[in-house]
Amino acid sequence: MANTEKFISEIQQGYTCKGNAIVLGASILEGAVHKEAQVKIPLRTMNRHGLIAGATGTGKTKTLQTLSEQLSKAGTSVLLMDIKGDLSGIAAVGTLNDKIKERSEKIGIPFNPAPNPVELMSLSDEPGVRLRATVSEFGPVLFAKILGLNETQAGVLGLVFKYCDDNQLPLLDLKDLKKSLQFLSGEGAAAIEAEYGKISTVSVGAIMRNIVALEQQGANTFLGEISFDVQDLCRLDENGHGTISVIRLTDIQDKPALFSTFMLSLLAEVYATFPERGDAEQPELVIFIDEAHLIFSEASKVLLNQLETIIKLIRSKGVGIFFCTQSPEDVPESILGQLGLKVQHALRAFTAKDRKGIKLIAQNFPPSEYYDIETLLTGLGIGEALVSALSEKGNPTPLVHTMLRAPESRMDVLTDAEIQQIVNRSPLVKKYNREIDSESAYEILSEKLKEATEEGHKEEMRKQEEKAEKSEKGFFENMIDSTLTRQIGRTVAKEVTRGLLGVLGLGGRSRKKGLFG
Repeated sequence: MANTEKFISEIQQGYTCKGNAIVLGASILEGAVHKEAQVKIPLRTMNRHGLIAGATGTGKTKTLQTLSEQLSKAGTSVLLMDIKGDLSGIAAVGTLNDKIKERSEKIGIPFNPAPNPVELMSLSDEPGVRLRATVSEFGPVLFAKILGLNETQAGVLGLVFKYCDDNQLPLLDLKDLKKSLQFLSGEGAAAIEAEYGKISTVSVGAIMRNIVALEQQGANTFLGEISFDVQDLCRLDENGHGTISVIRLTDIQDKPALFSTFMLSLLAEVYATFPERGDAEQPELVIFIDEAHLIFSEASKVLLNQLETIIKLIRSKGVGIFFCTQSPEDVPESILGQLGLKVQHALRAFTAKDRKGIKLIAQNFPPSEYYDIETLLTGLGIGEALVSALSEKGNPTPLVHTMLRAPESRMDVLTDAEIQQIVNRSPLVKKYNREIDSESAYEILSEKLKEATEEGHKEEMRKQEEKAEKSEKGFFENMIDSTLTRQIGRTVAKEVTRGLLGVLGLGGRSRKKGLFG
């Protein structure tokens, strides 16, 4: 039997917080809940990223919801990727029932149902703020990685971006990029070859095929104007609560390339624009990525390297990133090692492969004298988790079996009417949902091609006219020459014939006169 007093003392020391903290729940040892040993996560460590993992139905979405609303109440803005469509209820007040009341009493945390300030967003035609970014904002390096181009193809893409920058040809959407590639590999080949180098038509063809593949996943809805300003993710309401931006992604579950593209561009934009904050008391923004395996399963090695780099560096900007997925194995080890907070819900072991996976996952947790981690991973109840975090000093906290608090907002989705109410009162919808198609590379190059075609047509017509004039002149000259020749020939023939017959000449006429005179 474990030493309960020692356990409680270790948890209290390991999870003590002098500054602001999120109270996640209370510790459990041998089936007993110890509300005097609460599990507290320091706010200042929430930019050290994290993982929420567990099998379907074990409560990981509710954990994500709880963390989000507690961050909001502390004045930190939150961005939620809602893949399954079950997080919109965070905007509505929760309901107290017997189960929640019992859990609240066990863990010693009062339940105060309340809504949260929420902004609904979308990459498609779902109701909410339209999120867009321009092709230029990606830049050639990142866009080449998204398209999965090799070194040669990436070089060609870089030349296209450079030419467009130097010639004031804005690359706003995919049709701009496609038109630029067509122009510079065709009519405009001489223009780019003289200054930048020759473009391989084979490479252009490969790039175009990859762009078309991206278009087929719906990238046209995301790439274009009006470009979203990531600073609008960090807003406080009149009560000082951070806004929770919920991106509704239910219609892109089967479009992993689009999801990866969006995520990488968002993180790159946040990293590029957010100021350095150093070791702040709490993060400026925390991003929760639900169904995170959608990013990693389709991402190339180059894309993963880019994501790993951003995760390493972005925490100095006051930004935390949390991945929510079914198993830690869904996250590459290089990224998993960067995650400070781990909330592990129950796993299922139906096959030998599952059991082997659980054994490996258990080894990722710090050793504990109080728990058989491998056994506990399959025996956790709904709303329970193994928690490992970082203390305020950055040291690993003791591993603890935790009964988690319930979300204080609605644990269900909003109705269509409620969604529309949020959309109608949103100032960002009015800002970003306008349709704009500014003059860009597509229009400018199309006009150039039109002018070139017209000029070419005029030149061709001039050549044809000159040819026609020459032909006509030659025709008439030939006709005149031919007529004159024929006339002379006929005259000569007549004279010869008539002379032979003796009907011409004075002698002939005299003889006629003599006969009939």
